[in-house]
Amino acid sequence: MLTELDPALPHAVRAELAREAVDAARRGAIAPDEVSRDARERARVLSLALLGPVVNATGVLLHTNLGRAPLGAAALDSMTRASGYTNVEYRLAEGVRGSRHEHAGSLLARACGAEAGIVVNNNAAAVLLVLATLARGRSVLVSRGELVEIGGGFRIPEILAETGARLIEVGTTNRTRLSDYERARSAEVALVLKVHTSNYRMIGFVASTSVAELARFDELVVVDAGSGLLDETTPWLRERPPWLRDELGVRQCIEAGAALVTFSGDKLLGGPQAGIIVGRRALVDRLKAHPLARALRADKLTLAGLQAIAHAYLSSDAASIPFWRMACEPVDALRVRAEVIAAGVPGVKVVDTEAVAGGGTLPGLTIPSCGVAVEPPSVNALTARLRAARIVPRVDDDRVVCDLRTVDPADDARLAAALRAPDGRPR
Repeated sequence: MLTELDPALPHAVRAELAREAVDAARRGAIAPDEVSRDARERARVLSLALLGPVVNATGVLLHTNLGRAPLGAAALDSMTRASGYTNVEYRLAEGVRGSRHEHAGSLLARACGAEAGIVVNNNAAAVLLVLATLARGRSVLVSRGELVEIGGGFRIPEILAETGARLIEVGTTNRTRLSDYERARSAEVALVLKVHTSNYRMIGFVASTSVAELARFDELVVVDAGSGLLDETTPWLRERPPWLRDELGVRQCIEAGAALVTFSGDKLLGGPQAGIIVGRRALVDRLKAHPLARALRADKLTLAGLQAIAHAYLSSDAASIPFWRMACEPVDALRVRAEVIAAGVPGVKVVDTEAVAGGGTLPGLTIPSCGVAVEPPSVNALTARLRAARIVPRVDDDRVVCDLRTVDPADDARLAAALRAPDGRPR
């Protein structure tokens, strides 16, 4: 029976699954002649639960549940080469101990015009480190319209409390003026925190205060830019995509006078999961010296991947980063791919769709796209079949839609085969 189970699973795991199936038969939960089938099903479910590659056909480019930004060949090659011994904390020129913050952090700072940078394990950690280092026991001014909750419970007020900083809310939910900050200033204020709203957008009777206006104060201005758009002018692209609209750029925050800017590595930057802090060298040095910096630090593989990403931006080659390549692929090119798939699969139609950046970026904004759709007798049955083939679609009304903006062209044949096969597995 063990030979019938997924050979990718270790022998010990397959043996345990077989024993569980036999025990189920002994308890009367299944018939004796169903033991093999039950063991195979247990192995199938376990295999799908383990971490592995999937085809993202949702149209959500930075899908948090699917690992956000995919990594390209340059980043993966850099990470592979760093998998052995590296000079992660060693200066080869002098033959002395170095710092892991001297590589990717410094290059990313250079790429956005900052004096220095440091990399930690995600942007939540970056914000935590900044507040713990610069504001413990003191007050922080935050607009009421920027007291956001991000992801699975990252709340600005709670993070402030955890770091020992005191929150002072200024303005109102929809309008915060410079005068609101001015009235709240005191000797107890350590910094002004401006938070990118990230996963929602306010419209209508709204107003906010710019980084440049806040930088006139003596207090430090720290910007949580979140999404990680390195430069809002996108010089690595032929033209700025309209779906970026008014997205905040890290370089522009620095130029406007922000003392520090924090952002994610695996969102619009297009790299591995990380939190990046760039800004004034003296402040970054204080962050590096804080005890939390070691607890929150990134590993050598992450640093290697980010170093390759920094090289791409510094070489004006960021368009080669998978996120930007997918996001900017012309709709006509997507439609050609969709027509090829539809021609080979009965019942599949070419449809115009709208993709989104996802990952808490560009809220309310969509990217014109194209894909294929099918109206099956059972939407649940078809989506289950596709998931069994490690393909994740989306459901629009009674249609199963596969948006090709997030599907690598190399996976088109696999997607077509899964849509064609009765059991959802490629033939």
